[in-house]
This record gives sequence, C-alpha cells and structure tokens, in this order.
Amino acid sequence: MGAIAAACVSLALAGPAAARDLSAYRGLGSWVDIYDHHAAKNPEAVVAEMRALGVQTLYVETSNYSHGDLVRPASLARFIESAHAAGLRVVAWYLPGFWSLKRDLRRSLAAIRFTTPLGEHFDSFALDIEATLVHPIGARNHRLAELSVLLRRAVGRDYPLGAIVPDAAAYQVYWRPIPYLTLSRYFDVFLPMAYWTARVRGAAAVYRYIAANIAAIRQGTGRPDEPVHVIGGLSQPARTSEVSAFVAAVRDGGAIGASLYDFAGTRASAWQALEQVPGWQSPPSPVAGSLPSS
Repeated sequence: MGAIAAACVSLALAGPAAARDLSAYRGLGSWVDIYDHHAAKNPEAVVAEMRALGVQTLYVETSNYSHGDLVRPASLARFIESAHAAGLRVVAWYLPGFWSLKRDLRRSLAAIRFTTPLGEHFDSFALDIEATLVHPIGARNHRLAELSVLLRRAVGRDYPLGAIVPDAAAYQVYWRPIPYLTLSRYFDVFLPMAYWTARVRGAAAVYRYIAANIAAIRQGTGRPDEPVHVIGGLSQPARTSEVSAFVAAVRDGGAIGASLYDFAGTRASAWQALEQVPGWQSPPSPVAGSLPSS
C-alpha cells in the first residue's frame, strides 16, 4: 500500500480512542499463551480461578507466525464462553512475524472473526509487536505500519485494537525506534511489555522503570492521556515488594489497567498486591453451580 493510500485510510478510519470501547483493557488482566497446555485443557477451571481473584480481562493467545491460523480453536471457544458467563472480558492476541503481511492479516482476522458455538466473539484484539525476524529495523517498521493500516481497514472505525509493544529499554536494544506515533493512528491502547525482572531489581528501580515505560509512550505519541495497560513480569520471579511498586507506578502514571505475564506463574502474594490496580473490582460472590477454582 502506498503512502497516499495509507494516509487516506488513516484519515478515514483513525479516530480518538475515546470514541471506541476500551473496557476490555481496563482494570486487572491476566495472560494465557499457546504454550500453557494445562490452561488449554481446563478453560472453565482457569476462568473460575481468575474470577475468584478479581481478574477482569483474560488475554489469550490465538496463534503466532509459526503456527496455524488458530491454535486449539475448541479451547478458545471454551475460554470465551466461560469467561463471558463469569463476567470477564476476553482479548485475543497474535504474534506476527512480518515476513508475510497477508498471512499475518489473515491470522489476526481469524481471531477477530472467531465465533463460538454459542455465537460469541472476542471482545477485542491486540497485536503482539516484538518479532525481530525482519531486518533492518526500517523495513520492519514499514511492514508494521502496513499491517496496521490493513488491520484497521479490515475491522472498521469502531472496533477497539490494542498494540502490545516492546518495553522502553528495547528502544535502545533491539527495536529502535518504536513507532509510537504511527501506531497511535490505528490502535487505541498501548500494552508495553514492561518485564522488569529482565531489567532491574528492587522496588525503587521497578517503580522508575514502569514510570519510564508509561512516559515513553505518552512522549512518543505526543498525547499525555494516551491509554496504557501495563504488562509487568515475568510473574514467577517477581518479588511481592516489586509487584507493589509496579502497581504504584501504574496508578501514579494514570494507566487504565495492568497485568502480570503470565497467569500460571503469578503467586498468591502478587495477586494481593494486584488488588490495587486501577479499576480493580472485588470479585462477585460465588454463585450456585459455579466451577471451583483449580
């Protein structure tokens, strides 16, 4: 797609995030990827446990560039239907390789258009922007921009889209520059992979690191109120004091939500700290016939 056509799509379809429903990205989230075989076999039990912990949105991976269009579609359907029945929202996410934009677009739309036996769908879709197969970085960012245009054109003006982006440190390490401004024309919320366990240690350093990630997005887009849902982690090695610092930085930075990657590795003490995530709501009382947590 040429620059003029891309600009036309941008003008026709890009709009303020406030015009779209971002509820799927608010509050406390949790993540399940295609390698979590236990979760794939037990969607209802996983959802019940999330519900009991106050999780408001389940983020579930539908595929990546090296798999088929949808990985375990029967499990995906069970995740969607059980989550909706429990009052949770569900966001699909896909990891593109940018080698074939046709394939990446097809797999993204396979998630967006996926329909369960009960006629239900994902509440939103987020593109996982981290694969570095394409070099140099200029070519990679060009393909990312093309895919963003194609995706927004395919879903229309009203559908909410999330952009899962590398952390701010990656700006200097392997993705320079992260095209925040370009992405903000097509996506409604940024989800930085702010995995502090790979970068810093200690509560004070974690706070600064998370704050820097939020600030980098706002500075890069030129929008001080750019919607951000911060992904922290990795969850298993994260110390409770660090999780508390993560949540404090999220709150002070005005993020609309937060989560740790991933669900399987999140400890009980971390869940307690995550109750301070902006928008967190106390889980509803168990209902008759609800599934026990695993």
